[in-house]
Amino acid sequence: MSDAVHEKPAGSGEDAVVARLSRLDRFLPVWIVLAMAAGLLLGRFWPDLTEALDAFKVGSVSVPIAIGLLVMMYPVLAKVRYSETARVTGDRRLLAASLVLNWLIGPALMFALAWMLLPDLPEYRTGLIIVGLARCIAMVLIWNDLACGDREAAAVLVAINSVFQVIAFAALGWFYLQTLPGWLGLSTTSADFSVWAITVSVLVFLGIPLLAGFATRQIGERAKGRDWYENTFLPRLGPWALYGLLFTIVLLFALQGEAITNAPWDVVRIAIPLLAYFAITFTLGMLIGRGLGLGYAKTATLAFTAAGNNFELAIAVAIGTFGITSGQALAGVVGPLIEVPVLVGLVYVSLWARKYFTTPEGVRS
Repeated sequence: MSDAVHEKPAGSGEDAVVARLSRLDRFLPVWIVLAMAAGLLLGRFWPDLTEALDAFKVGSVSVPIAIGLLVMMYPVLAKVRYSETARVTGDRRLLAASLVLNWLIGPALMFALAWMLLPDLPEYRTGLIIVGLARCIAMVLIWNDLACGDREAAAVLVAINSVFQVIAFAALGWFYLQTLPGWLGLSTTSADFSVWAITVSVLVFLGIPLLAGFATRQIGERAKGRDWYENTFLPRLGPWALYGLLFTIVLLFALQGEAITNAPWDVVRIAIPLLAYFAITFTLGMLIGRGLGLGYAKTATLAFTAAGNNFELAIAVAIGTFGITSGQALAGVVGPLIEVPVLVGLVYVSLWARKYFTTPEGVRS
């Protein structure tokens, strides 16, 4: 979340990979667990927290929560190299494979897993489907660097995912939560759901920080240069994404404390489809990249951009659309708790698989 990776030579051992993570990123699961515990304690000793948050609302969104979500998203989007998007036309195989994995296979797979594994938990199921629609735009840059992937290709795919989410997220949400279940004879989300609610959430919690991140990069690079922007400014800004996430998690668990402590098995059940999703999408990315002859670096980039999710956006949309006390929001917040350690493990898998790849020119990668 801090968007910082130590500049050390790539190594093959566990210590080498872990050492290249910043301290904040290395212990992210620990910070999340501590934030959950703090939230549960806060909810126990401040039972009137809901009323206190409701006193500061704009429409249906609590202002403190909105601030936390925007702080969480802005540093992530300030890191994207938007100017690199033009280079993607140089490798149409990579672009096509990424679009298929991210916007066709990924959402469809999460939809299938959510329905198969959570048929009796509609709120959590909806939350997982929203997670499947939120394609990774931040942490993937860290996993990609650790796995020695193609950094510029990752920047291109992240920029494309950022823009595409603003354009298509609401329509895909409507399709997977309303249209497709209807076609299959399955139950849809409640009547309270609307495509407009998701559209507003995406425009506010992705659109505003996207514009701010783009403007920040443009102004920062013109004023001080890219080297200063990426090596001085971003390391200072990056940790605020984690602070925003942890703040949101504290409030979420404070408001959901009773439901969580009464049904801890539900959290485990949410984790199971997430684990399956990460493993399947990553494997598909590696196999497709190898089949297309992309070489190891671009294949690793393809696999990690497909496997990761933008859990910041998923949490924001779930809260903005269904409320912070909803099961959909809880499903979203379980995402980073599971994703971080799993994708660190997949970095080791990727580095191990490197020996099975050759570059497009036929030289061992």
